[in-house]
Amino acid sequence: MLTKKAVVLGLALLLTACGYHLRGAFQLPENMKNVYVEGGSEPLLEQFRQVMKSSSGQLASSRQGAGIVIKIFNEDFNRRVLSLSTRGKSNEFELGYRLDYELVNADNGLLMARQTVDIRRDYYNDQQFMIAKDNEEAMIRNEMYRQVVNTIVNRARVILEAGAK
Repeated sequence: MLTKKAVVLGLALLLTACGYHLRGAFQLPENMKNVYVEGGSEPLLEQFRQVMKSSSGQLASSRQGAGIVIKIFNEDFNRRVLSLSTRGKSNEFELGYRLDYELVNADNGLLMARQTVDIRRDYYNDQQFMIAKDNEEAMIRNEMYRQVVNTIVNRARVILEAGAK
């Protein structure tokens, strides 16, 4: 029993020593451990919560005490038909997600001017598996939210690390 515990402890130490971290986890600068997001839809905010939690950070409930403020503007999710079947049913869809954002400090000092993130995904809509396709679209949307959050967090990290040098 003792050897099993020793092996598990040894593996845990090896994984942490080699820099292993969970997917989506970031090494955050100290002034990014507490982030306030102004605006944005609930699914976007939920993805921010998950990314911050996995990176040992948190979403602030107000500007006070936040190291950085991410302002979200013009968030838009759309869906359009790309192709139709011979019966006039949708065969293929494109999902588009776009938003503008800027980074400011807690005192509203501009850290990064307004930037745009635009993501597009398309998927085949098999008419025989309608329920599964609804779930697939929800998963694709969730992944698009995650990609946008990762893009924003990465850009914020670069800006903050460059400013610290």
